[in-house]
Amino acid sequence: MDRSAEEAAAELKKGFQTLEIVQKDPAVPVWFIYLNRPAQRNALSVPFFSELPRAIALLDRLPSARAIVLSARGPHFCSGIDLSSLQSITASSNADPAAAAEELRRRILELQSAISALERCRKPVVAAIQGACVGGGVDLVAACDLRCCEDKAYFVVKEVDLGLVADLGTLQRLPTIVGFGNAMDLALTGRKVGAREAKAMGLVSRVFSGPAEMDEAVFALAKELAMKPALALMGTKAVMLKSRDIAVEKGLDYVATWNAGMLRSRELEDSVRAQLQKLKPGLSKM
Repeated sequence: MDRSAEEAAAELKKGFQTLEIVQKDPAVPVWFIYLNRPAQRNALSVPFFSELPRAIALLDRLPSARAIVLSARGPHFCSGIDLSSLQSITASSNADPAAAAEELRRRILELQSAISALERCRKPVVAAIQGACVGGGVDLVAACDLRCCEDKAYFVVKEVDLGLVADLGTLQRLPTIVGFGNAMDLALTGRKVGAREAKAMGLVSRVFSGPAEMDEAVFALAKELAMKPALALMGTKAVMLKSRDIAVEKGLDYVATWNAGMLRSRELEDSVRAQLQKLKPGLSKM
């Protein structure tokens, strides 16, 4: 192992607050990233957005990581962005509205970059999804290369019900995965999509009868990928993403600018408060 790989391995051993990183079998060059806040249904907190790109960068340097599985501890994959974190992200002490909006735009771009780390990784990343995959969870899996789920899994693009525009990649990546019409349906309605419908529209490529079967099959899939010529895999991923990237990059920049102005709206504050208190939010005038 070269010095860079040794340093990466040492950093991984230090651990993470929101993630668990493991190699289940030292003889198999597959590593697992687990979202590790099961008591909060793996809601994405502020530390997550610095830990995920750090974990991906470290695994990208490890020769023993030829494929990566993104999974989650507990019965649910991800319930979206932690609402208390959302409030802290949108808060600003700057009295100048333009400066506050510019500050918020930079924050959004940083969060986008954290999610995009999954597809920037040279190694193939497979998502294994159980239970709820909501809001930010959809952002995460849309940035993975392959998606598998168990038959009780479901997906919700939740942001519109919170009074905001999804800005971490779902609106840019989902149309290339499920088609424009399906993506528009999911984004505007915020409806729940079960595993079978997700498979039919192409959101996931494989559905399994339960978490245990899914975990075993995804491990086998990742192992199969890990045994393929590494440079060919990296090149295939890079070329396919480059062919799609111009639209995604422009879309991410556009929504960051949009939400820089809109995320401080009273409607968002009311919607978040209603979600936390389990109340029905009021409707704004348009």
